[in-house]
Amino acid sequence: MTKDNVLEALKNVTYPGFTKDIVTFGFVKDIDIVGDRVAVVIDITSSADEVRDQISSDAKVELTKIGVSEAIVTINQPKAPKQMSNSMSGKNLVPQVKNFVMVSSGKGGVGKSTTSVNIAIAMAMQGKKVGLLDADIYGPNVPRMMGLIDQRPDIVGNKVAPLKAYGVEVMSMGSLMESGQSLIWRGSMIMKAIEQFLRDILWSELDVLVIDMPPGTGDAQLSLAQSVPVTAGITVTTPQEVSLDDSRRSLDMFQKLHIPIAGVIENMSGFICPKCETESDIFGMGTSEAVAKEFDTELMVRIPIEPAVRIGGDTGMPIVYNKPTSESAKRYIEAANKLIDFIDKVNAEGGADNSAIQPTTPPGVSACSTGAASKENNDGGCGCH
Repeated sequence: MTKDNVLEALKNVTYPGFTKDIVTFGFVKDIDIVGDRVAVVIDITSSADEVRDQISSDAKVELTKIGVSEAIVTINQPKAPKQMSNSMSGKNLVPQVKNFVMVSSGKGGVGKSTTSVNIAIAMAMQGKKVGLLDADIYGPNVPRMMGLIDQRPDIVGNKVAPLKAYGVEVMSMGSLMESGQSLIWRGSMIMKAIEQFLRDILWSELDVLVIDMPPGTGDAQLSLAQSVPVTAGITVTTPQEVSLDDSRRSLDMFQKLHIPIAGVIENMSGFICPKCETESDIFGMGTSEAVAKEFDTELMVRIPIEPAVRIGGDTGMPIVYNKPTSESAKRYIEAANKLIDFIDKVNAEGGADNSAIQPTTPPGVSACSTGAASKENNDGGCGCH
């Protein structure tokens, strides 16, 4: 009986909800062999009892197959967080979802969807029941990133069943329309679509629904905040000043909508060479920390430019799942852990209250009956009809 024998046997133990085994994930930390007795220590990222019990049972079965007379399996797992509860007041179109997380950005092209995908999967890997809503109506990229580009959801009664990938429930406009088809919609249509994505999708009883928002601070953000009690907001930015300017607007929006700010994620922060693994500062690093402090929040993590992140997004194989030991994956997991802690803190303090939100309109602009803001016509009416 050797350690190699034991590791080979444990490669048959698949991590619940995934296709990879606990050895590939790097969860097997110690093996002690005395004759035909084996003691194994396994560290997992989930605090769920059912995940622990399944791994323990499967490991003992596989070890018995190779002649182990007594298998002692010790599983270390993170401390279970406090039970999350939806204690927030106001309208909620999806009462079976305990917490809603809005991932936003002041501008496009900063890696907001990539961040949403990897954080959602990282939370699912820790035993959370997670959903991912791609609310970026004009540019729905989540289906490709989650490996769902050719899949269409099933209709159950008068509702739509979400797709599933990497242990996450997923819904996107990209899964409901033909590839390359454009949507030329006014703001009122966007607002209606957001409501339908919440009301007409068969979401399970989820711990967290991560919502990948379109860039900016417009109709979609306002509609979401008026439809569900948003537990936490995350702003994604890049280190350049032009991006940070827009990030301030995104953070200001969270404050005006009374959404608790979990923090800022700085994307494309440095570059990791795929050959030597050296991290270089090419666009700036850590510049968003000062912006975070302006809004009394934190810089959650810095995500470097790493080729594997781009490859994972293009091929539907997110880095946090397919390369969990990579530097970028470790930082996404760190961000997910901080987000879970923040959600616990918000709920422990009674929850956020973003009810009774009214849209803010600049001088010369009036709010129309749909809730969207538009320039006034000469006759005093709104110009959106």
